[in-house]
Amino acid sequence: MSVQYLHPFLDSASFVIQQVCQVEISRGELELKQWTYREGHTWLRIGMTGQLEGDVFFGIQDDLALRIVSAMMGGFPIREMDEMGKSAISELGNMISGNASTILSNQGIVIDITPPYFLLHQDLQQMTGTALTAPLELRDMGKMEIQLVVIK
Repeated sequence: MSVQYLHPFLDSASFVIQQVCQVEISRGELELKQWTYREGHTWLRIGMTGQLEGDVFFGIQDDLALRIVSAMMGGFPIREMDEMGKSAISELGNMISGNASTILSNQGIVIDITPPYFLLHQDLQQMTGTALTAPLELRDMGKMEIQLVVIK
């Protein structure tokens, strides 16, 4: 699996989140490992079809997810992940993945993305596969992780 597939998602996530949250972002080390579920994270999955098939997973620390939703809602304090919050996080995943698919298209790799799927605990227990992964550190806010599982 080539790291060239993960970079567009990392670049896009950095750009979109910097715009939404006005925060500095740094990247951690890229790794190739088994897909891993982390407790205390909000998980979102977006499927990819076309020349690249698989899934991209966004794992966002729960507190960070609430802070991002708050930023997306103009700073309104968010205390729990309700339906509006899930919708906002899903839209964030859509924006990141849409930008990443444009970057990939400019590199000659055409993909379509599926609508975002907000994952529940029981969904996560069934996930398997080798993932390209990298954490993003949002300065003073928390961490999120992007895991890319490519099956074709």
